[in-house]
Amino acid sequence: MRNFSTFQRAQRIQSLEISEIVQLSEKAASLRAQGKDIVALSTGEPDFPTPAHIIEAAHAAALDGKTKYPPTLGIPELRDEIARRAKVTRSEVIVSTGAKQVLANAMFASLDPGDEVIMPAPFWTSYSDIVLLASGTPVVLPCAMENGFRATAQQLDAAITPRTRWVMLNSPSNPTGAIYTETELLGLAQVLRRHQHVQILIDEIYDQLSYAPFTSFASVAPDLFDRMLIVNGVSKAYAMTGWRIGWGIGPAAMISAMGAVQGQITSAASSISQAAALAALTGPEDFLEKRRKIFKARRDMVVDRLNALPGVTCPRPEGAFYVFPDVRGAMTAKGFDNCATFCAALLDQVGLALVPGRAFGLPGHLRLSYAYSEAELQAGLDRLEAFITGSRLSVAGTPEAFEATQ
Repeated sequence: MRNFSTFQRAQRIQSLEISEIVQLSEKAASLRAQGKDIVALSTGEPDFPTPAHIIEAAHAAALDGKTKYPPTLGIPELRDEIARRAKVTRSEVIVSTGAKQVLANAMFASLDPGDEVIMPAPFWTSYSDIVLLASGTPVVLPCAMENGFRATAQQLDAAITPRTRWVMLNSPSNPTGAIYTETELLGLAQVLRRHQHVQILIDEIYDQLSYAPFTSFASVAPDLFDRMLIVNGVSKAYAMTGWRIGWGIGPAAMISAMGAVQGQITSAASSISQAAALAALTGPEDFLEKRRKIFKARRDMVVDRLNALPGVTCPRPEGAFYVFPDVRGAMTAKGFDNCATFCAALLDQVGLALVPGRAFGLPGHLRLSYAYSEAELQAGLDRLEAFITGSRLSVAGTPEAFEATQ
């Protein structure tokens, strides 16, 4: 057997691991493979299928021979459609292998060691790791539930230093579903006008999954576009997570630098996936509103049930498909001192996979995705209720049935 013990990690990835979300999802899948009865509400992936016309467009593209290397920044037709929607030019658009690569391209293209990136917490777990991987320094702004999980202009102003290179915003938010109002964005824009060395990354991947008015940062501060990067994609609204297509919209010089990074790591995104994304953006979209209404109904059911549990407080999200309840009361009552051990016990004792809030920079909470069927959501909430209250359920697929497999 070969001995690989001499391998040494680079210093920049000493603390880097697969995200806690993926680890939990993979553990849940492994337990299922062992015959355990598991309910996993941990992944941000719509349970709806990719619409048929999008799949058909991808099939047609493959049959038409569009299987060669595409241009590094994306096929012209897709970049033009994205540019048309955003009212920019093709040179201000890059198409990447998922929105995550857009974020990574931007950080690798712009950060030098010690450069700071401000990120309001809770934030999507990959933000901080991508910044660290690019030799930057995450600067976390804790945003309490009582303040809507949103950063204020005063917080942002106080956090900016001469080393600040970026501020990262996410609206609607993963994991909280919070949406910045037009007034709040105007306040942040005023701060950023005073600090001209700071660039703005605004992740709007959930913009079409809003249940309250959504305002794009670019619409309230068009004068800041020359240092703005807007991130979006087809993964969430169009149920295309596995197709891996995201894009960035920003000034041409920034897009060119990001293209240089992308060209040396992956080259262009999949040609077939780009054809599918083009069909998504140019084809019928009536299904979007139907699915949004279903997500909203699920949200209301989940929030109502969570708020009925002792020691749990859950605000009603304004967008995306996550809830981020405060479970500190329930943790204390059950004898847990942190949300990670609480979530580990949920999986071990009742077969329910949820993500601890620490993965998003705000402990004492957990993230539950309602991008699952109502039956799965009800089953998961039954398990959470049984765990918190100490009750026992006897219907097949409930905690009692899970415990019998241990």
